[in-house]
Amino acid sequence: MSNKTVSLIGVLATIIFISSALIGGLLIDDYSVTSQYISETYAVDTEYGVWLRILGYIPSGILFTIFCFVAIKYFPSSKLIKTGFLGVGVFYGIGTIVTSIFACDSGCNPEFINPSISQVIHNLSALLIYAIVPISIIIAGIGLTKFSNYKALSFSSIILGTLSAGLVFLLFSNLQSDFLGLYQRVIELLILTWVLICAFRIKKTGNNDLN
Repeated sequence: MSNKTVSLIGVLATIIFISSALIGGLLIDDYSVTSQYISETYAVDTEYGVWLRILGYIPSGILFTIFCFVAIKYFPSSKLIKTGFLGVGVFYGIGTIVTSIFACDSGCNPEFINPSISQVIHNLSALLIYAIVPISIIIAGIGLTKFSNYKALSFSSIILGTLSAGLVFLLFSNLQSDFLGLYQRVIELLILTWVLICAFRIKKTGNNDLN
């Protein structure tokens, strides 16, 4: 797979994810991007939830997984870098697929009252995504610090990972906040920004700059 193809996969995955989040919010009356989770747009009882999952989130999750798994070979050989990319691929890529297949209950059941099996799996997957993906990005950034040609990407990875980890802590520290939707969207934006930065770097350098 060429570097341009890998780069395109990362960009396309990001575009599909963002488009799905935007469209999903517009399809629901009185939906608040500030206080409501993205998952609420494709909950089991939403009119277009199935289509958002089939045409949006599941494809984007597949593409994120492919991107992260293949992108490894376009960066220097390092256990930390490989661990970081695999972490994002498994927990953000596959995690997005899992949370999409197992949609949350109506309104995403914030009180967790008699949750369905789907809701339980959805919540567990989401927890793993937000707990592990920011750390994985930081790990990849630390691994990149050893290579002079990747200082900028290393710095960006550590900053984006740290910021997203901080917001994850803020998100879970007060699940009654009126800004849960906003926190989640900023976390997602930070992760997606990292994917795009890596994608553009792969397109620019290919596999001929691995030192």
